[in-house]
Amino acid sequence: MDILHLVDRLEEILNQSRPFPFTHNVIVDEDKMLDLIDQMRVAIPEEVKKAQQVLAQRDRILAQAQEEANRTLAIAREKSEQLVERDSIAQASQSRAEQVVVQARAEAERLRREADDYVVNTLMRLEADLDRSLTQVRNGIHSLQVDRPKGDTDTQKPG
Repeated sequence: MDILHLVDRLEEILNQSRPFPFTHNVIVDEDKMLDLIDQMRVAIPEEVKKAQQVLAQRDRILAQAQEEANRTLAIAREKSEQLVERDSIAQASQSRAEQVVVQARAEAERLRREADDYVVNTLMRLEADLDRSLTQVRNGIHSLQVDRPKGDTDTQKPG
């Protein structure tokens, strides 16, 4: 389940809660709140798995870019060797081969940077979402603890 959906549900629970008279506090359904917290505990590892998948995808893209660069380099070398045999165009072919190599390396580097940027941005968004969710959960817990009267006997058994 999407963590943002769970955060929305948390907000719904808070919005649907009954207000505590003369305060900005509300009374929430403990079972609903605990159920949602359990769901969040399950969902957060899923978000981490998604981030790991993004990292794996980045590594795959980098490997493909490196493979393509190596293939291009091998083709360039092969063509270069063939062209060197011809005296009249040897210098031109060498120059072109070097350009191809430079372009292939530049393309591989560009893909690596883009993949890294994508992963960093995705992880930063995930971190912000998780921070926001954690803050909301802590605020809800704090609100419930503050609202509880000092001599609350609901948790004590009659003696």
